[in-house]
Amino acid sequence: MGHTSQINRWRLILGGYAKNQLDFGAGKAMENGISCMDLEEALDFLYNREQGEDVRQGSLDASHLTAVTWITKIRRLFPKETVEILERHALDRYGMTELLTDREVLEKLEPNQELLKTILQLKHLMKGDVLDTARRIVKKVAEEIAKKLNQDIRRSLLGKLERNSEHPVRSIRNLDIQKTIRRNLRHYDRENGQIMLEEVYFHGRTRRYSQWRVVIAVDESGSMLDSVIHSAVMAGIFAKLPMLDTRLVIFDTQVVDLSGYLQDPVATLMSIQLGGGTYITGALQYCESLIENPHRTMVVLVSDLCEGGSTAALLGVSRGIIESGARLICLTALDMEANPVYDRRTAQQMADLGAHVGAMTPEMLGDFMGKIMNG
Repeated sequence: MGHTSQINRWRLILGGYAKNQLDFGAGKAMENGISCMDLEEALDFLYNREQGEDVRQGSLDASHLTAVTWITKIRRLFPKETVEILERHALDRYGMTELLTDREVLEKLEPNQELLKTILQLKHLMKGDVLDTARRIVKKVAEEIAKKLNQDIRRSLLGKLERNSEHPVRSIRNLDIQKTIRRNLRHYDRENGQIMLEEVYFHGRTRRYSQWRVVIAVDESGSMLDSVIHSAVMAGIFAKLPMLDTRLVIFDTQVVDLSGYLQDPVATLMSIQLGGGTYITGALQYCESLIENPHRTMVVLVSDLCEGGSTAALLGVSRGIIESGARLICLTALDMEANPVYDRRTAQQMADLGAHVGAMTPEMLGDFMGKIMNG
């Protein structure tokens, strides 16, 4: 049985073109009623493309799959992790853009960050119902990412509880005297000159805060796509926090201010135009114009620091931001992996000016910002 299984595995690796040299063994029927022939048909539909279009449509004539039926078939035959790999190969390696331009196919794809990245890269091909379906996928994936990040980011930035929230540990040092008196005045006993307390109110442990302005500038170049997605999602989370006044700009050679769309992650992400040049200096000049109170402003630049313009000009505007008293944070990567690819020489020059330069996960950025705000 083990020998037969090995033969069948080799046949699946070699594909249908090997059928005259190596036939499936006795174990053609596998677990759950899945046959080796089914597996081979699904794999051949994709990987015979290695032989070129003419060969793929030529001699086998066994496959009658379309993109729609192929998606359905692989979901029945393979575990989720394998399906995602096959979908990724179909899109990236073999350019099967019909997976994203056919609504029925798109609806069957697994909503995940990889699919979101592909949609952002190919959204210019989408129209009508297909684009509407893509927007729903973008919304779902963005919400899933935000759900994962929200708790950690809020913990990092809020640090302690807000003063006007009730504290779970009710101690005398947390007694909110003014609120307690105000809410119980209706129970005032005129005869005895006493207030009868029906409810005692407590507040959180932190001091009141004034807002910080956070300006996030995100490089749209293709290598930064994971960072772009996380930056947009994080900006949406920041926008809901009372201690932050959040602005989001994206840039290539032009700067686009998306601050008005922060409550709508779909509009934010679908506004991204990947590729083109990179003019970091222009982006930072725009960010500098948004600084009103430098000592309560953080400018977060998310970029690989591969400047298309003058490096001297980039360093000049960076120096101006830092010397104004604002914090300049240069993130060479911002995603769950935080694997940076960046211009190390420019990064060192920025760091020498006083900018904080490094790669961070979203949680690390939240912690770092929290330390600045509470410092």
